[in-house]
Amino acid sequence: MPDWSSIYQQLDNEGVHVAPDSDPTPVRGGDISAAWRLSCQSGDLFIKTGPLVAADMFTAEEEGLSEIARAGAIRVPQVITSGQTKAAAFLVLEWLDFERADTAVERRLGEQLAELHHSGMERYGWHRDNSIGLTPQHNSWRDDWVEFFREQRLGVQLRLAAENGFGGEFQMRGARLMKRLPVYFDDSPQSSLLHGDLWGGNWECSNGKPVIFDPAVYYGDRETDLAMTRLFGGFGAAFYEAYESSWPLQHGHKERQHLYQLYHVLNHLNLFGSSYLARADELIDKLL
Repeated sequence: MPDWSSIYQQLDNEGVHVAPDSDPTPVRGGDISAAWRLSCQSGDLFIKTGPLVAADMFTAEEEGLSEIARAGAIRVPQVITSGQTKAAAFLVLEWLDFERADTAVERRLGEQLAELHHSGMERYGWHRDNSIGLTPQHNSWRDDWVEFFREQRLGVQLRLAAENGFGGEFQMRGARLMKRLPVYFDDSPQSSLLHGDLWGGNWECSNGKPVIFDPAVYYGDRETDLAMTRLFGGFGAAFYEAYESSWPLQHGHKERQHLYQLYHVLNHLNLFGSSYLARADELIDKLL
């Protein structure tokens, strides 16, 4: 159980005063951390708590949300504070009530994601590493996108897969794919600010507007975000039509979609086991 008195003290230091006799209520969160709703005098809060080893992950999430917020393109939950007690780490965000998204909201999400992607850098990566699920995600700056994706995305996941017992022919085919990466690119893609983990569970509608959260931020090829949206569902036709109208995708994006989805499928293979092996094999087959 978190040390709530220490968390309340830090909130008080930030000028956020917990309502008298208010107790945190458990709410549905993720698999990684516990989630709570807490009533404060200025409004309810959403709090994530986890073991001390999660402190760096929460800090990266805080910085990622702030990076997206600075772009001014799409709403993210406001960060209140983060920190740690003697036994736990925590992240405090504003509480948002969610409602069912209609077609207009999905269209707005597509438009605003395209706007977010127009925020870019001259290089690929980010100023710090973060995580994709529980897996460390490396973001050292690179000038070349193919090099970045080979070294810090596919290469990392394939090495983890070998350590987890997925070797032999699977690794041989992965190595062939790594050598072929330049084939899938006519030129270097624009470096865009990415959510990084944009599946259907990481966006909602609040007060008639789309909200994205739980990012794994870095600067890279915008097609990686779009590929992730198609991996597990949760995005309607209006979203894709609006994105394409705002910023059409480049030639070859359908093939690169398999490439970018493979990164996430390999991550699921490494996190959750062999139930994702057939999907990884399928994507490698399509690419080779």
